Parts: sequence; structure tokens; C-alpha cells
Amino acid sequence: MITIDSISKTYGKAASPALNHISLTVGKGELFGLIGPDGAGKTTLFRILTTLLLADSGQATVNGSDVVKDYKSIRRQVGYMPGRFSLYQDLTVEENLNFFATLFNTTVAANYALIEDIYVQIEPFKHRRAGKLSGGMKQKLALCCALIHKPAVLFLDEPTTGVDVVSRREFWDMLGRLKAQGITIMVSTPYMDEATLCDRIALIESGSILSVDTPDAIVKAFPGRLYAVRADSMYPLLKGLRADADTAACYPFGEYLHLELKDSSQDESLNLQKRLQDAGHSGVEVLPVNPGVEDCFIRLMQAS
Repeated sequence: MITIDSISKTYGKAASPALNHISLTVGKGELFGLIGPDGAGKTTLFRILTTLLLADSGQATVNGSDVVKDYKSIRRQVGYMPGRFSLYQDLTVEENLNFFATLFNTTVAANYALIEDIYVQIEPFKHRRAGKLSGGMKQKLALCCALIHKPAVLFLDEPTTGVDVVSRREFWDMLGRLKAQGITIMVSTPYMDEATLCDRIALIESGSILSVDTPDAIVKAFPGRLYAVRADSMYPLLKGLRADADTAACYPFGEYLHLELKDSSQDESLNLQKRLQDAGHSGVEVLPVNPGVEDCFIRLMQAS
């Protein structure tokens, strides 16, 4: 449904490209995640795929249509929810839905079955202006407007940024139901925990793809054993571990440091704890942990 072949884009005289020879494919009916921090190039790629921006080089197709030559066809086939709430804030929920349905020469009633699960949650507020909705309700309205013409492909650019945890969970539940109806979904997010909810993911940083695979496969490819380490004084611990010859990688991770050793053929928890205590660190705690997508992302960034 989506093919991207060596797409590059640079803004003005920027020192580095926003996208650097990006290539990947998304299959029909797939829920595909583009995972990376702010400034990684996610929005630029989405704007190119939705025909709002021209690439400097490379080619891309959406549902068999070229993003440059067939831009009118693509705009009829896709739904796009940008990262920033962009509906008419002075129109009510109902007025926004009717307006976007009219743009695509359809009606809310014609495709109501597609949005019903989402719309019933905002229907009690249908006469409220969009600008007066909560963050979670705004996202649900924007998703309804993106779906109202029954698109073949749905592009969602950081749809859960700035909303509460409960709304994030509800939103991903809705995406699962949309996927079950055969819609191909490409979603971008800076939240690493959301990566596990996708069929496949692409890790992107500074305009380059670091890895493309299923979340499980990316995690299983983590090269070494990982430890969560903490002590009474964390900064001296971080400096000491990074200077240690046996350290492959060490970085802050919540209240712990995540540490990967160069030689990790066996569990070194007890030996590591003793070495750190002997080095003068007090309150040392060392726990073996399973790596997550965020650990893999950091590891790939350091290796690139």
C-alpha cells in the first residue's frame, strides 16, 4: 500500500537533511509505526506521502499512485491527521464532520458504521465548538474527520501527543478496530511504549532509518545483556561506568542507569555490584533487565 524509495528532503540551507534516502514499504492492512523523537523527520515524511510536500529526490507511491503525478487521486484515497489539531475550532463537532464529509462528496450517514465506535464517545458534545473540547476529544473528532470518506490508507502524525494516558490507550484500541476493518494505518509517535502495539515499526533518527522490523524482532536483536544500576549518587556512578573499559553502553533510564557490558556471556550482577562497591559507590543496586524498544533505539543510535 505504501512504497518509499530513497526519499530525501532538505530545508533551505540546513546543514543536515530532514530525510536522508529513506526506503521502506507498508503492506495492505498493516498497522505500521514510525518511531522516533521530535525532529527525526516523521512529519516531513508524512507530508510527502500525503502530497503536501515535494521530496528533493526519490519516489513514493500510496495505493499504487505516485505522490507527485497522481496527487489528486491520493488525496481522495487517504485520511490524514496532522500532529497539530487543525480542525475549525469555531465550528461545532457536528459542523466539522458535515463539512469534511461534504468535501469528499459524501455524508456522515453514508460511512457512519466506520466511525460509530469513536463518534458515540463525542456525540454528547456534538453541539460544542471544537476549540472547547478536551485534548482526547479533539483527537477523536480529528480521527472521525479523517475517516469520514472511508480512506484506504490512514496517516496519523503523533496522534496521542499531549493527551492523557487513558485517552492514549483508548486511541490505540480504536486503531486496532480500524485495522480489523482492512484499513492500512501508518502512525508516527515519539512514545517507545506504543511501538509494541504496531505490526511492524521503523526506528528513525536525524532523517535516517535505523531499523525496520517487528517490535519483538528488534528487541531480540539486542546484542548483549542489560542491567539496571543505581546508587546513592547517580552522576558519579554514570561517569564511572562510562569510563569503565568493560562498558559497551551506559545511559540514564528513569531512576536507574541502563548498562550493557562488552562481555555479557553470563549474569554478572553480583560481580558488578561488588566492583562498584569496591570503587566507593554506596547504596549500589544491580538488576538484570530485559531490553525494550527504547533500549534498542538508543543502542542503534550509538552504533550509527
